[in-house]
Amino acid sequence: MAAISNVQVTISLAELGLDDEELQKQVENLLPQLREVDGVEDADLVAVENAPQGTKSISGFVWGLLKAQVNASNIKSLFKFLSDRFGNKPIKIGVKAPDGRELNIEASSREEFEFALQKAQDFLNNKSNS
Repeated sequence: MAAISNVQVTISLAELGLDDEELQKQVENLLPQLREVDGVEDADLVAVENAPQGTKSISGFVWGLLKAQVNASNIKSLFKFLSDRFGNKPIKIGVKAPDGRELNIEASSREEFEFALQKAQDFLNNKSNS
């Protein structure tokens, strides 16, 4: 049986419409909770050197951006956690498969989180033939 690989998930809270201080407070509150989610192997802030171009940063980290290493078989737990906390607020989620493929999705309702989870699971289960 093949070993289950971890996927890298990036979570952007920048779309919440908060000022920088409130956004940072939201991220700092979320980080320890994220680390406790079943299947999350590691979670941290995104360092400036790994940041998308044009993002704001403080103390070497990007405002409103978190990253997590998640066991692919437990990605549903992460999406449920995010849906429970942000079910009616817009967030962006990036999923990077172990083979380097990337999927970017957005969700702003519980229904969209369900759809985003399905897209992420399909993406991780189907390797690209291109």
